[in-house]
Parts: sequence; C-alpha cells; structure tokens
Amino acid sequence: MMPLHTTSSAQACAASTPSRWTPLARAATLVILSAMGTQAARAENLMDLYQAARQYDATYLSAKAQAESVEFQAAQAHALLRPSVNLQASVTRNRLDSSIPATTSPLLGTVNYDTLSTVGKVGIAARQPLLNLSNSAKVDQAEQALEVAQADLKQAEDDLAVRVAQAYFDVLSAQDVLNTAQANKKALAEQLAAAKRSFDVGNATITDTREAQARHDLATAQEIAATNDLRVKRIALDQLVGRTDVKPNPLRTPVTLDTLAPGQMDDWVSQSVNAPLVRKAEIGLKVAQLEVDKARANHLPTLDAVASAGRTQVDSNNSYTKSSSAPGNAGSIGLELNVPLYAGNAIQNKVREALRLQEKSGNDLDNARRSMSLATRQAFSGLQSGLAQVKAYEAAEASAKLALEATQLGYKVGVRINKDVLDAQTMLASTQKDLFKARYDVIMASLKLRQASGTLKADDLVELNKLVAQ
Repeated sequence: MMPLHTTSSAQACAASTPSRWTPLARAATLVILSAMGTQAARAENLMDLYQAARQYDATYLSAKAQAESVEFQAAQAHALLRPSVNLQASVTRNRLDSSIPATTSPLLGTVNYDTLSTVGKVGIAARQPLLNLSNSAKVDQAEQALEVAQADLKQAEDDLAVRVAQAYFDVLSAQDVLNTAQANKKALAEQLAAAKRSFDVGNATITDTREAQARHDLATAQEIAATNDLRVKRIALDQLVGRTDVKPNPLRTPVTLDTLAPGQMDDWVSQSVNAPLVRKAEIGLKVAQLEVDKARANHLPTLDAVASAGRTQVDSNNSYTKSSSAPGNAGSIGLELNVPLYAGNAIQNKVREALRLQEKSGNDLDNARRSMSLATRQAFSGLQSGLAQVKAYEAAEASAKLALEATQLGYKVGVRINKDVLDAQTMLASTQKDLFKARYDVIMASLKLRQASGTLKADDLVELNKLVAQ
C-alpha cells in the first residue's frame, strides 16, 4: 500500500511556534500573551486537547476511579489470610432472690436471701487462619479483578482517544465543508451576475437567470447548514475537553497518510487477542473457575490458630455478707478445626451453579474473540476501501476542475449554455465535499482499526498529531 498524498482546503495557521525556543522563552511568551487576553498562543493540536480531556472527561475519570477502587478491594481480600485481633470487654450484673426454709430451728421459719453480683471481663482474642481454601480462592479472584479493572481502564483510555480524535476531525471536516460551500456560493454568485448581464443585453433567456438564481439560493441554504454544523461540532469538542471556543489547528498541506504496518489483515486479526474485551473475557473465565474451587472448598475442613488473654473481676453481696474476689488472669492458645458435615445439599447445588457459570464464561470468551476478530476485519476492510476512495476522489476533483474550466471557456465562446456551467460548478463542490469526508474517514478508520485490534497507544495519537499544522 503506497503512501497517499491529499490536499486539504482548510486554511493553514497564520503563524507557527518556533520549534527550538528554550522553555524559558516559551513560558515568557505564554505569560505575555495571556496578559494580553489572547488565546492565540495556546496550541490547539490533537495531543493538547487529548491531555485536557484526560483531566476533564467525566466518563474517563469515572473509569479511572473505579479501577483505583479495585486495588482496595484486593487489599480487603488479602486480609482474609492475615491474623485478626479483637479487644473484648463485658460487664454483667446479676440479681438473685431466693427463699430457703430453716432446718435447724423451726422458730426461724423461712430465710430470705437477696444476692447481687457484678462480673467484669476484659481481654484480647486473636485468630490466624491456617487452612481455608475458600478464602484462598477469594484472594485469587480479587487478583483477577485487578486485571479486569486494568482492562476496563485501557478500554476507557482507548475510547477517550477515539472520541477526542473524532470530535477534533469532525470540526476540521465541518470547516472544510463550510469553506467549500462558501467558495461554491461565490462562484455561483458570479455566474448569476453573468447570466443577468447576458439577459440584459439579450444574449440569454430569463431561464438562464432563474436557473442560476435557484442554484445560488441552494448554495446559500447549504452554507447556512454548514455554518450550523460547524457550530454544533465545536460545541461538542468544547464539552469534551472542558474548554471554550476551541479552534483546532488544520491539517498540514499536503496531508501524507503513511502506510499502515503490518499491511495484511491476518496480522491485525492475530493482534486482536490483546483487545481489552477479549482480555476481560479471559479473566472472567479464570474467575469462574476459581468460583468452582471456592464452592467445592465449602466441603473441606478449615483450621485456625486461636489465642486469648483476659482479666476477670467478680463483686458480690447478699443480705448478710459482701465479698469481692481478687482479679483473675486467664489465657489460652490452641487450634480450632471446623469440619462441614451436612448443609442441606446447599454446597452441592452451589458447585453445580458455579460449573454452569464457568461454561457460560467459556462461551463468552469465544464470543468476544469472534466479535473482535470480526470488528478488526471490518475496520481493516473499511480502511482499505477508504484509501481507495480518497485516491478516486482526488482524481475526480482534478477532473471536475478541468471540466469546469472547459465548460466556462465553452460558455464564453458560445458553445455551452449557462446550465452546463452551473452543473460543472455543483459537481466540483460535491466532489470536494466527498473528498474531505473520505480523508477524515480514513484518518479515523486507522485509529479505530488499532482500537479494534487492541493495539491502540498514545503514540498513535502522536503520529496523527503530526498531520496537524503546529
């Protein structure tokens, strides 16, 4: 695939920033221009706006915060394998009223006792899991969740890069369409004036004037629509990057679209296994397998090391005496074994459920691989088709310009009529609009191909940024 050379109708920047200024000189210039209240010094190229979007776009920032929160979830899972220590304290107050018949002397009758006691305890209890396969599976699942979070963040970054580039080039495309509409309107206005002059001197009919007027009115409507479309596209870009009145730098002239590498469809498809969607599906299958292990672990015994140390104080009194025991210290250390015997078939059904979900995750992985392979093939084919269309539109533009010149000359010498000139001018404007659209479609298709194959990186935006006039 040979490099493609195209020409943009967008106007180049009035001045470019010297590339070898020292950082101090560049900073001083920015400060001075900022004090003057101008935005001309701020480079509105693709990379600058992408970095601005990374600090402002709510969708990306939400995905970033979500990914960061998963790190703390993993830390919580690791706590299951670590010892736990608790401080325990209690105060208990007991009261007992009793009646005891007298046995030694019938004259005493029944003796009533009223006993009140207070028991205070304070201590520390510790537990260290020694064998718990269910908790081990939970930790492994948390580690896999970290990888899922990273895949989600990568997907959000790729999506942000594509959205910024799409919004950026949408503005440039709308500007090109507006420029073409204005140029077309100006040419039709000149043809309308020529038709009126010819009618005034009797060399043309009123039909020529009315046809020229109709084409001019249509061009005016197209200019209005193009102006509104440009305004809408600029608003969308402003919203995405968190700035106002963003004016992207136009493409360099002429634009050079380098050959993509590798140049074969199968090479791109083979890389699609690294796509975030496929990676997530692979991790999902691992998590499902761990879920099966965790469910089966509920059949297995658990073993913990336990230890405790405490201090107890007892105060008691009754109707006749009052006593207070000396504080007592107690400590223990040992092993605690828990062996599941029967849980109403809940464990067996949990295992069956996990096995079915594992099967589902396997099918989801197959679907993800096939989907990304299809998306990569479609993106590659679309890019190849777009490159061919750009070449064809370039040839069509050159032919349309020659045809317009020949028609205008024929109109002057009387061998062509006014309608022929109007048709040629309209054809040229339509061809140029199609050419501009095809060019930006190719640029975006190259980015979306990398996104579909899972190979999109920040360096790809840097390469696209080279197409923009600095």
